[in-house]
Amino acid sequence: MNDQHDNHEKLEAQVDKAARRLERAEKERPTLLAQTAYVGVLGLLFVLPVIGGAYLGRWIDGLFEGYSMRWTLSLIFLGIVIGAVNVYYFIRE
Repeated sequence: MNDQHDNHEKLEAQVDKAARRLERAEKERPTLLAQTAYVGVLGLLFVLPVIGGAYLGRWIDGLFEGYSMRWTLSLIFLGIVIGAVNVYYFIRE
């Protein structure tokens, strides 16, 4: 009889612990606004270096005579690489 009582108490403690864990998980679940902000930050982390590279490359190409896109294309590619690394480190964190 005492073993049944001990088993009942253990089961009750386990169920209580699981219920508290579920309640805590429900409270800590990210909201739609938080998820949207997260995706927006990821987009900015990727796009800003690309745009910055394009503008900087265009400005450097404009300093030289003739039609050249060498710096523009090179810095756009560099911006893509930097943006990808930014996103990788942000997600990894």
